[in-house]
Formats: sequence, structure tokens, C-alpha cells
Amino acid sequence: MHKISAFLILLLVFSVFAGCDKKRVFDDYKPVNGEWHKDSIINFELGKLDSLRSYNLFINIRNNNDFKYSNLFLITEIRFPQGKVITDTLEYEMAAPSGEWLGKGFGDVKENKLWYKENVRFDEPGNYQVHIKHAMRKNGEVNGIDNLQGITHVGFRIENTSE
Repeated sequence: MHKISAFLILLLVFSVFAGCDKKRVFDDYKPVNGEWHKDSIINFELGKLDSLRSYNLFINIRNNNDFKYSNLFLITEIRFPQGKVITDTLEYEMAAPSGEWLGKGFGDVKENKLWYKENVRFDEPGNYQVHIKHAMRKNGEVNGIDNLQGITHVGFRIENTSE
């Protein structure tokens, strides 16, 4: 009887937490295996999205102590179904001036939910794609960092603007 009660309590707790994320439309992560090469592009296939809704877009980054920088530079592309491409160069603060990592998490890995775009409408019918690559450089150097260490996962999230 105790096992059934414990199972029901666990099921209830899981249901509560699973139902709390009503704004989520898309949420996916891709692993970066130790080093993120400057030519390696992280791809997300978004599929078809409701053209009548507005969305907020986020880039999620998981980093550990092997990441040696306070900022992160990214180049993103949104590829529309009919060929249009929007490219952005982004900079995100990853550490406080004290050197403490920003983001949430216990231990070595921190997760950052980074604003990308607000109130976006996907009005073209068809499937959308997002491409993300890093654009890190050391101060005073022209060439980018070949293999960026310390980023463990790159994620992309779409949320409804209202619920």
C-alpha cells in the first residue's frame, strides 16, 4: 500500500511540474562534445508554426568552468520556408564582473536562458530553421577561436507571448 501511495505522490508532483510550462512551443538542445569548432553550426528544425501567434525566442546555453570568457558571441540565422534569411551577430554576458557565472544550476554546469527576439511572427507557410555558431575571438586577434571549450549544450526555445 505504501508503494502505491508513493507512486501516486510522485505522479502528482511530476504532473504539476510538467504542466507549469504552458508558454513552451519548442524547446530543444544539441550537445557540444567538449569543443565547439568555429565552423560547426548547430541546427534546429522548427517545423510549421502558427502564423497568427506572436512568439518570444531564446537561445539556451549550458557552460562549465572550461569556458574561459565573460562574454559569448554568436551568429544566428533564421531561415524562412521561402528562402529569406535573417542573420544576427549577438553578444551575451556569461559572467558577473566578480567572475561568478551567471545562469542557473548546481555545481560545474550553468544554464543561461538568453533573449534572442521578442514578439516574432512566422507568417510564411512551411518549415523554419535556426542555425547558431560561435564567433569568439581573443582581444586583438583577427582569427576566431578554432575550438571553443566549456559550452556543453546549445538550445533553442520558442514561447507563446501570452497564455
